[in-house]
Amino acid sequence: MTVTDVLLLGLGAVAIGAGLLVVTTAHLVRAGLYLVVCLGSLAGMFLVLTAELVAWVQVLIYVGAVVVLLLFAVMLTRAPIGASADLDRPGWPGLLIGGGAGLGLAALFVDAYRWTAVELPDAGTAARVGGEVFGSWVLPFEVLSILLLAALIGAIVVSRPDVGAHH
Repeated sequence: MTVTDVLLLGLGAVAIGAGLLVVTTAHLVRAGLYLVVCLGSLAGMFLVLTAELVAWVQVLIYVGAVVVLLLFAVMLTRAPIGASADLDRPGWPGLLIGGGAGLGLAALFVDAYRWTAVELPDAGTAARVGGEVFGSWVLPFEVLSILLLAALIGAIVVSRPDVGAHH
């Protein structure tokens, strides 16, 4: 085993453990913080695999934006921060559905690839990725920014009882 293998196994174990804690905790804020740990360990795995651009996009977009948006949504809607009794549901339906989906995906991958080696394309550069993002993918990025702006305005309107109230 090389150092890369050990790092990938360690970071993978942290990601799986944090992911399990995300879905099993009854505290909503703790679930968000466990999500930060899980996504951060995934970014670490990308760094170990020398995909620095993907790692920093993971940190900036998911850890920096999505988790912060989740925590702000919890704070703005005045949801209960502590343990919630309504989150304690039987776990066997989720385990059954998640296990079935995992087995189905594993069977799909085994059937599709049949344990063969897949040829990799040439390594990309930041210039090529930037050219694609700001060339042919600029419209989806703009639509996504408008969607996120609308979601933020909607969260503010929902959280304020005085907006839209009849006097």
